[in-house]
Amino acid sequence: MIIVLSDVLPVPLLIQALDLFGTMAFAVTGAFKAIEHKSDIVGVIILATITGVAGGVMRDLLFGRIPPTAIVNPLYLIITVATGVVMFFLYRALKKHWNLFLKFDAIGLGVFTVIGATVAYNLFGLNFLAMVFAGLFTAIGGGILRDVFVNEVPIVFIKELYASASFIGIVMFFGLLAAGADLNVAAIPSIIAATSLRLLAMRYNWNLPASKT
Repeated sequence: MIIVLSDVLPVPLLIQALDLFGTMAFAVTGAFKAIEHKSDIVGVIILATITGVAGGVMRDLLFGRIPPTAIVNPLYLIITVATGVVMFFLYRALKKHWNLFLKFDAIGLGVFTVIGATVAYNLFGLNFLAMVFAGLFTAIGGGILRDVFVNEVPIVFIKELYASASFIGIVMFFGLLAAGADLNVAAIPSIIAATSLRLLAMRYNWNLPASKT
């Protein structure tokens, strides 16, 4: 079964569902950050929404896809707003499950990586740089803005493999497409690769070499 996420991005139902799931997972991390910084409910909703959809919105605007998918499909904003409200009222009960939410975030990273790369593929064909840019922007853009808005150094710059996991997923996606794989066939293993690498990095505290002052 095929659903149209936008006018240029046909994806199977599973990928659409995972995309919405990833939006919710990213929104949870945004809501957590806002609550930890003593934001009111409006601030929590705003940061949840920024984290959940900002990467995709900025990608769409830069690629000339007007209006962005997150605006065309109201489910995205419904999910982020609902997530923000739920987290605001149930924060103490859900805080103990933070590690589980981080695993959901890893799934969101993998899904958003492939969704972004697919947008570039549909617009520009097998253009590796465009796919890297779109995939990374979609996967990490919202998280960078989340951390900047609460006056923290973005986690993607300092801790564990995050952007690197996304990049590996894009490389696999590109390689499978270049080898002649169907778009939908290439998507699933690429999502699994990016997600698995992120989960392993969290589990074993894998980090890239950091600069020393």
